Parts: sequence; C-alpha cells; structure tokens
Amino acid sequence: MTGEQQVLGPWPRGRWAWVAGFGVAALVVLTVMDLGQHYDVPLGAVLALSLARGLGLALAWPQPRAGLVVSLLVTAITAAVTTPVSADEPWPWAVTAVFGYSFVLAITGARAIGRRELVGWWAVGQVVGVVAALLSPDRARWPGLLTAAVLTAIAVVVADLLRSRAETSRRLVEQEGISKAERAERARLQERARIARELHDVVAHHLSVVVVRADSAPHRLQDLPDDVQQEFAAIAEDARSSLTEMRRVLRLLRDQPLEQPPIGELGPQPGLEQLDELVASTRRAGADVQLESAIPDGLDPAVELTAYRVIQEALSNAVRHAPEAAIRVKVRRSGGDLAIRVWNSPGTAEATPGSGHGLVGMRERVALVDGVVSTGATPEGGYLVEVALPVGEVVASGDQGAGGR
Repeated sequence: MTGEQQVLGPWPRGRWAWVAGFGVAALVVLTVMDLGQHYDVPLGAVLALSLARGLGLALAWPQPRAGLVVSLLVTAITAAVTTPVSADEPWPWAVTAVFGYSFVLAITGARAIGRRELVGWWAVGQVVGVVAALLSPDRARWPGLLTAAVLTAIAVVVADLLRSRAETSRRLVEQEGISKAERAERARLQERARIARELHDVVAHHLSVVVVRADSAPHRLQDLPDDVQQEFAAIAEDARSSLTEMRRVLRLLRDQPLEQPPIGELGPQPGLEQLDELVASTRRAGADVQLESAIPDGLDPAVELTAYRVIQEALSNAVRHAPEAAIRVKVRRSGGDLAIRVWNSPGTAEATPGSGHGLVGMRERVALVDGVVSTGATPEGGYLVEVALPVGEVVASGDQGAGGR
C-alpha cells in the first residue's frame, strides 16, 4: 500500500504507552553507555546526544517525519563529534544509532507513512553514512555501514509487514460491517416477503370473498330494495379498490417495479382530483362529512398522493374511532404550503379500537415530502389532524368545489 497512512494517535495507549516510554528511556541509557565506553567524546556531549536520540524515538508517534529528521541529525552530529576508541568500534553508525533509527523507521512506517516514502528515508540514512565515511575515511568502518544498511532495511520490511497487517485487519472490520449490514438487509427483505405473503394469503383472500359475496348478493337474495342493491354494489367496488391498493403494496414489499403493474391495475395513483370520490365513499358508509377545498393546480404528484392518503387515513380514523361524528375536511393553500385540516366532533356510538399504525404511517408519508404533522384531541372531545405539505411556487390556483360540499 502506498500513500499517506493515518496516524493512529499521538502516543500509544494503555500498556503500550508504558512499553513506548520504557523503550525511549532504554535507548537513552544504552546510548550513554555506548558513547561513553566506545567513543572519545565529552560527557556533556554524551548526555546531550543520548537525550536527542531518545527524543527522535519519542517523536516517532506524534510527529513521525520530525522523528526521522531528528534521528538522522543526531546520527550525523554523533559521527562528527566522536572518535572510536579502537578499530573494532563501528563508525559513523554507532550500535545505538543503528537500532534507534531502525525503531523509528519501523514505527513511522507501520503507522504514518507509505512504502515509497519509507524506502526514501532508508536511502537518506545510507547516504548520510556514506558521506560521513568519505569525509573522514580514517575513522570509517565500511563493514559497519553494510551492517547498518541491512538492519535498517529489515526495519523497513517489518514496518511494511505491520502496515499490511493493520490494513488487512481494517479491511476485515469493514467487511464484517458490510456483511452485518447485508445480513440485516436480507432479514428485512425476508420479513417484507413474509408480510407480503400474509397480506396476500389472508387479507387479500378475505377481501376477494367480500367482493364475490357483495356482487352475488342481489342474485342470491330475492326482492332486495334498490338502495340495498346499490349498497352491495358500493361495498364490492370499495373492496375492489382495496384489493388494487393492496396489490400495489405487495409489489412494493416484494420490490417489483411499479412502472410495470399487472394487467387490470393500470390506473394512476390517486390525487386530490379524487378527493370528492373519497368523501362520497365515506358518506356512503354513513359518515357526515363536509369538504371545503381550494386546491391549487400544478402540484407535485408526490404531494398530491401524500395529501390524499393523509385525508383518507384521517377519515378512516374518524369513522372508526368516532362513529356518527361530524367530520370536516379543509384543504387550502397557505403561503408555501398545502394546508390540510381534518377534525371531527365526539362520536356518539361505540368506537372500534385501533393499532396506532395509521398515524405512524401518516407521519412517515408526510416526512418523505418534508411536511409537518400535528395531531391531538380538541377541547370539545373530538380529534384534529393538521398537515402542512411544502409546495413552493405552483402554476396557478383554483377552487375545486370550495364550500361545504
């Protein structure tokens, strides 16, 4: 892997912080012993060079490039101010200089810099040693230069291996996260498929039975009044509409494309133009519904569909939870919003309990178009649903049956 690596932190954490601190202190002590015993150099210089070498190693974590620069400078200065006490001592690379620079290369290469840059710093170190040997051949020990080159090259290889291992671990963690997300998505799709099967096998079946019974009732039952026959026909039509809507939901749950609906379900999604039909079907169910609407033209189809579904759910809730209550629906333009207001008086008959999913679904629908929902009981004991759907600038506005219809 090449390129800049992310620094993992200013200093190791936990027990590794103690290990790093011990390593820096050990390098300082060993450098004092190495320079004091094997080289002709004043004691003050020994202490200063030892502390500087420890600083280079300490900088390898928070400032890796600064640590490399300091280590090379200390090596060069050490070569300039020291003279081996015997021909057996390495020069210009002292033993502690080789190990100190090797550790800095390994740490910075594993944590912060890329392979090419790491090899470049290794080459710079060899150049420093060769130049020092050429400038002072009487003190130079060429075998020592070769040893330094090999040891620092090993540090480069170790750094590359550590970096590759860390990168592999990081990728494994990422892959595990992806796999976890895929498993969650698979579970979600399986649950959707299960829900679709339940809807198809149970609810759709019962609705189909309702359609068949409502259509056949005038033929099975003799001498039915005309209004009763019309009521059966309306029930059958509402059940067919419900089946159509359910089939749309099933295609969504099964990720089937809505742009290719089955034959017989090519009707468009409902909008505010179908609002009168919705109110009329609710009235046929025995509800007292009054509609006041001033609907502007040129609305986004998604906004129209959301508005229709909100009113549909609000009417359904009112009929279910407040039977025989008076229901009022008002739709109008208010600034940059389409304002929807549905409220009902207290019901006089026994209410049917609900699951609470209707309001949740309403809020989810409205949120998809960046709208706002407000629901709650009225002081008179009824219930109020208010929705504001952003519409921005519309083409034109026109009343579509304003007034209590």
